[in-house]
Amino acid sequence: MCGIAGWAVRQDGRPREEPGVAESMARTMACRGPDDQGVWSGRRVTLVHTRMAVIDLAGGRQPMAADESEEPVAALTYCGEIYNFRELRTELTGRGHRFRTRSDTEVVLRAYLEWGERCVERLEGMFAFAIWDARERTLFLARDRFGIKPLYYAQTREGLVFGSEPKALLAHPEVRPVVDLEGLRVLFSMARAPGESVYRDIRDLPPGHTLLHGPGGEISLRRYWQLEAQPHEHDLERTIATVRELLERSVARELVSDVPLSVMLSGGLDSSTVAALAARALAAEGAGPVRTTTVTYSGYSDNFQPDLVRSAPDSPYARAVAEHIGAEHLEIELATADLIDPVARRTVLRAQDVPAPFGDMDTSTYQAFAGVHRYSKVALTGESADEIFGGYSWVHIPDLAYEEQFPWVAFEQWHPGTREGLGQGLLSPAFKSRLDMGSYYAERYAQAMARIPRLPGEDGEERRAREICHLHLTHWLPRLLERNDRLSMISGLEVRVPFCDHRLVQYAYNIPWEMKTYDGREKSLLRAAARDLLPEKVLDRPKAPFPVSQDATYTKALHEEFAEVLADPASPVLPMLDLDAARAVVSQDGGGPDVQDWLHRMNIEMLLQVNSWLLDLGDDLEL
Repeated sequence: MCGIAGWAVRQDGRPREEPGVAESMARTMACRGPDDQGVWSGRRVTLVHTRMAVIDLAGGRQPMAADESEEPVAALTYCGEIYNFRELRTELTGRGHRFRTRSDTEVVLRAYLEWGERCVERLEGMFAFAIWDARERTLFLARDRFGIKPLYYAQTREGLVFGSEPKALLAHPEVRPVVDLEGLRVLFSMARAPGESVYRDIRDLPPGHTLLHGPGGEISLRRYWQLEAQPHEHDLERTIATVRELLERSVARELVSDVPLSVMLSGGLDSSTVAALAARALAAEGAGPVRTTTVTYSGYSDNFQPDLVRSAPDSPYARAVAEHIGAEHLEIELATADLIDPVARRTVLRAQDVPAPFGDMDTSTYQAFAGVHRYSKVALTGESADEIFGGYSWVHIPDLAYEEQFPWVAFEQWHPGTREGLGQGLLSPAFKSRLDMGSYYAERYAQAMARIPRLPGEDGEERRAREICHLHLTHWLPRLLERNDRLSMISGLEVRVPFCDHRLVQYAYNIPWEMKTYDGREKSLLRAAARDLLPEKVLDRPKAPFPVSQDATYTKALHEEFAEVLADPASPVLPMLDLDAARAVVSQDGGGPDVQDWLHRMNIEMLLQVNSWLLDLGDDLEL
């Protein structure tokens, strides 16, 4: 996995010397590419690359140029993995292309030379890349179908700047980190629209889109892939078999790597299915055993107390799966000190560019990825199974599912602890009135609903189930994928998501809800598809989110830090706060398994991040 960045100057613009800018952009992405970095420059373009070597360690250096008669016709900076690159290489060789490396990078470059902008329709995998076409003097950007790999861009006075992360763009002198009220709405939103960014002048290239920057500075966006509504013609037995076949194919393809690889195993249905299929695929190749990792906290299993969303710790289930499939298993144990470590928390904020409301779940995820990196360089996860198979609790609560709102936002507003919004519980009424998140959500929801493909005559439960699935895939999953990308990249780990195979998602999108829940439970089809792979107790385990620390000393440390912020009149977050409510929360002990304590903790962690972020932002906040 890698980091990409660069800029192009339009034909009538003035190319100017930018000494050290490319190197500065590369430094912001050093974690994304610890193995190598490179810069390629033409008269009106500069491409930057930092590399984490996974395939063809010696031959995959970037940026990569394609030469004809010793003149470069195109140059590429690319981040990702193309899982069908071998098949494409064979086809392109048959069409007369000559390859110098074994890398998927060269396949992407040659695919562009053969098929132009439509090359993305042939690529299967996760990717973000930029190609400078010297013949047409155009810069071409592309992003994978689900946005697994990030890509941002900004129009400037002279042209276009792009990068894997906002921080790379902000290293360019023509891009400023300006945040206005609309940016703060995006910051506090749990349903950011495709293309939105917290920063006023930076855009997020939507998943499944390409961008072409022409010689005159004109920009055109093209959507090359989207979900389609199609009649489902298979019976239940055939549907279960097809889900299994698609998953087997996806997992097997994503095991390709020239460096150590593992599966992150929580002991839940999703990751356990990936681990079991990976074990079978490796065994069929005479390889293995599969490596698996599980995250826990010191003393967590021994002292665990059930809460509203977690009935048991992960470790016993993960061990049962690992033993069942013959995995080489490792438990990564985190201590409270790892979570409260100011360096780790600052690293997490820096990695994500902007504050996020998930608190110690982000810090522990980062620490977990760092632990896995000591064990392997690539990891498969079970992310996105809930979105396509109906795993979330709010999908199964009719009063919430049918509300005219994003269902997870409706769930957030239904729960007493998050009624004001996740991470927003301590904001002042005046500031919340200015944010007006109700209007923001209403507008974004209407836009999202207008884009959903449906079947003629579809109504009732089936219509709403399709709508919710689409909303999850376009407005919820992208946030989770970006979170995983940032926190894994800062740890030097490449994360792959087999459930995001577009053929599997397209197929699952059209499976009737009645069939998805045929046994009255969540993720019925996935459970059936994995029935012969896993222990019974894992198949019957209820869904549980990522574990959080139940150590009261962690909450106490947060309260002490937040008290210092409240006591400092120069803290930039103070004008946003309900100070009486904030002081009241800080005065409480908290820290037990009670969900209310956990949600208060998330409010505090979000505001601590906002305070640090505003200190860095300085005069670029415009309210």
